[in-house]
Amino acid sequence: MKRLSAALAVAAVALAAGCGSGNGGDAASGQNGEPVKLRFLSLAWQKESIEANKQIVADWNKANPKIQVEYVQGSWDNVNDQLVTSFEAGDPPDVIHDDSPALSSFASRGFLLDLTGKVPAELKNDIPQAAWDTVTFSDGKSGQGVYGVPFLQESQVLIANKKLLDGAGVRVPTPDSPWTWDEFADVAKKLTKKGAYGVAWPMKSPVNKVLNLALNFGGTFFDTQNGKTTVKVGPQEREVLQRIHDQLYTDKSADPSALGMGTADPLPGFFAGKYAIVPAGVYLRQQVAEQAPSGFDWVTLPPLKGQTSQQGAVSQTLSVAADSKHPDEALKFIAYFLNGPNQAKLAKGDWLLPTSTTAAKDPALTTKENGWDVATASAKDLVVAPFLKVNGFDEWKSKVATPAMQEYFADKISLDELAKRLVEEGNKVLERYSR
Repeated sequence: MKRLSAALAVAAVALAAGCGSGNGGDAASGQNGEPVKLRFLSLAWQKESIEANKQIVADWNKANPKIQVEYVQGSWDNVNDQLVTSFEAGDPPDVIHDDSPALSSFASRGFLLDLTGKVPAELKNDIPQAAWDTVTFSDGKSGQGVYGVPFLQESQVLIANKKLLDGAGVRVPTPDSPWTWDEFADVAKKLTKKGAYGVAWPMKSPVNKVLNLALNFGGTFFDTQNGKTTVKVGPQEREVLQRIHDQLYTDKSADPSALGMGTADPLPGFFAGKYAIVPAGVYLRQQVAEQAPSGFDWVTLPPLKGQTSQQGAVSQTLSVAADSKHPDEALKFIAYFLNGPNQAKLAKGDWLLPTSTTAAKDPALTTKENGWDVATASAKDLVVAPFLKVNGFDEWKSKVATPAMQEYFADKISLDELAKRLVEEGNKVLERYSR
C-alpha cells in the first residue's frame, strides 16, 4: 500500500496541531455535562476518500452529541516517526489510522490498546479471520494481542487491453476460472508483436509484489522455528521469480525496459498499445479509468492461479492509543466508522478492497464498471502476508532483497545467486533482531 507515499505531505503539521490541544482539553471531557472529545488521525489522501472520511465523522457527531470526534488530517509521509513522538509525549490521537506493518513495533512498546475481547461482535464477525490475522502481534511479553481493526486491503490483479485480447482470440478469465501462470505465459506470447509486448512488469519495488504472489505456489520466504526466523528460498519460492524472468528473457513477452518503472509508469505505453497487460494492485484501476483515452476498452482480470490463487496481504487499520482517556468511546466510534455501509464508501474512495463482508456485497463494489466486481471478488484469496510477522523484514527488504531482486530481473545474476544472497545476507540481518 505504499502507493500512498504520494499522499499530501502535511502529517507533521496536522499531527502537531491535533496533539496541540493537549491533555487539558480532554481532561474535562465528559465532565460537567460536556461531551467526550476524541481525536481521530486520518491518513486518507485522495479527494473522494477524504470526503468520505469527513462525512462519516460529521454523521457520527450529529448522531452522538455526547461523544464528539475531531478529524485530524495526517499523511503517510513519516507518520510513524511522528506518532512515536506523540506516544512518548503521552498525547497521541485517540483513534489512529495506519497500516498493519506499523502495528507490531507500536504494540511491543505498549503504545496501542489490545483490542482482544473488546471489539463489538457485529464488527468482529463481519471481518474474516484472515484479515484479523494481519493485526495480531506479540504483546512484547509472552502473549499476542489484536492491535487494530483491519478495514482496507489490496490484491494484485491484471489490467488488460480488451481490444488486444479479443484480437488474439484468447480466453478472458473470470474469478471462477482465472488464468493459471502457464496460461498467462502463453497469452503474453500471443500478444507480443513487433514493437509491442504482452506484459509490462513494473519492478521498481519488487519485493512485496514477489512475496505476495509467491503464495500462489506456497512460497513464504521465511521459516520460524522455536522463535527464530530464517530466510528460505526453495522450489516454492523460486516459482514466481523464475516465471517472471522467463517472460523477460526466454519468451521475450515482457519488456525489460519496464523493470525500473513504478506501478503507474507503464500506463502511457499501455494506452498506446505497447503493453497488452499490466499486473498491478487493484487501486491502479482508478488511474486507468481517469486517464484512459476516449474509447479505450480495458478490463480488470482476476489474480493468477498457481497451486492456489492465494496472495499475501496487509491491511489499513484503525487502532486505539493505549493512553487514550476514552478507549470505550473510541471503540464505539471505530465500530460505527467501519460498519458495512461506511466501509463500502471508504473502499470506493480509495479503490481498494473492504474487509467487511457486508461492504463487499454493496452494489457499488459489485458492479462491472471499472472492474469492481472482479476486484472485490479477489478479496476471498487474501491471507496474511508471511513477512508481516518477521522482525527485521524492513531492513532485509531494503538492504538485501530489493537490490538482489533488481539485479536478478535485470539478468545480472542467476536465480541460484539470488537465492544465496537472500538467504545468507538475509539471515545475518534477521539474526540481529532475534537477540
